Amino acid sequence: MTADPRPPAPTGRAPGRVPGDVLVHLRRARDHIDRSYPEPLDLDALATVAGLSKYHFLRLFRRTYGRTPGAYLSERRVERAQDLLRSTNLTVTEVCLAVGFSSLGSFSSRFHEITGETPSAFQRRYAVSGAPRIPGCYVLMWGLAERRRSAAPAPAPDGPDGSATEEKPAPPDGD
Repeated sequence: MTADPRPPAPTGRAPGRVPGDVLVHLRRARDHIDRSYPEPLDLDALATVAGLSKYHFLRLFRRTYGRTPGAYLSERRVERAQDLLRSTNLTVTEVCLAVGFSSLGSFSSRFHEITGETPSAFQRRYAVSGAPRIPGCYVLMWGLAERRRSAAPAPAPDGPDGSATEEKPAPPDGD
């Protein structure tokens, strides 16, 4: 049997295309994934960011980007994990938790599915040939750990002995 030489019937819309006004909302959700990848994100939250119902959002996201929002999120997490495994001395478990996976098993299997090697093998390969590694405590302190910032900064020491000095208010002017 031979293939039909006729082109497929038009469907009214090119595959992978969504209206421009909807594309803005999908980009907003994708940008939110890129910024918030370490946080727990679910379909409901992403659809809310996009301003669409969750199943409509899922269909349009898959049509536009060629993967589901969950697959896109896990790919971003694995990409960030690759950076951390290459450049820091964090353990695989610490990297797993830092990029937003809650299970070492799901992280390892997804990492292997995307890269073709286990996280440990990936880290060993770069440990041998890579640049000096950044200490994990420094990365966690300055790059990954969310820290609560106080509303008012602590006074800077400026006295001769390193202690903070208190300024006295100026006396009121007499008229």
